[in-house]
Amino acid sequence: MKAFRNFTDYSSQKPLALSLGMFDGVHLGHKSIIDELLNIGSENHLETAVLTFWPHPRFVFNPNENLKLLNTLEEKKFLMEKYGIDNLFLKEFDEEFRNLTGEEFVRQILIDKLNVKYLIIGYDHSFGKNKSGNFELLQKLSKELDFEVEQMEAINIHENNISSTKVRNALLAGNIKEANEMLGYSYSVSGTVVHGKKIGRTIGYPTANIETETIKLLPKKGAYIVEVFVKDQQYKGMLSVGTNPTVNGEKLTVEVYILDFEGDIYDENITVKFRDFLHDEIKFEGLEKLIERLDEDKRLTEDFQF
Repeated sequence: MKAFRNFTDYSSQKPLALSLGMFDGVHLGHKSIIDELLNIGSENHLETAVLTFWPHPRFVFNPNENLKLLNTLEEKKFLMEKYGIDNLFLKEFDEEFRNLTGEEFVRQILIDKLNVKYLIIGYDHSFGKNKSGNFELLQKLSKELDFEVEQMEAINIHENNISSTKVRNALLAGNIKEANEMLGYSYSVSGTVVHGKKIGRTIGYPTANIETETIKLLPKKGAYIVEVFVKDQQYKGMLSVGTNPTVNGEKLTVEVYILDFEGDIYDENITVKFRDFLHDEIKFEGLEKLIERLDEDKRLTEDFQF
């Protein structure tokens, strides 16, 4: 897959089958669009492409909003490539771009710069200044500009439409299995192992403190069963998102106890995949009660079938 940060880097005049949108999470709704793109591309000898925005336009419109995303840039690239997309356009949502009307966007970008011959959009997608671009406009312009357009239906799970917002809300409620079901994969967090207070090692549960990207959404505070990937090796783990209230912690941390593992992994990059929710964050009366709960969490983690 080729990734482009601006359109001037893209010089190919091969016609494209393209979809546009944020694709945050690259969930099963997005996957259905990608699968359709791949089918159309194969049938019509078109390269496939996704046009998305980085950073998220909401960072431009609401710079003070504490928006957290389901994917980092590297995660989004990985998923797009994994699912078979040929070209990924990561456009900055700058002043010039945000002032394009829907029609200008179609003419100047999709047709003149990218040579789009087949366009697929999601069921609720709009684009352009004041959301002036929609499926009806695309249908009108497609005849004049010689491209085909298709609008995908919403993908449902348990009679609920899948959306990035619903995945985000499930994670913030600790509903890991529901979130993973909508994503089609296990939600993950990656980061560098950094030094912490090292309290865990004094009670028999040494943890790795993970420094994550600030834009990455963390699930609700609590304890989780996770898969841990260290140097291409997979382990079971118990992960905590929280402030360690039992020892009067204040800073939000992500810490994982890796089962059946020994070694120094400071400064290593590790990935954890969330598999199940254990319990909310608890302030215990003392370390003895904390250890009792950790022992129980460990038993549940060991019994969990990956």
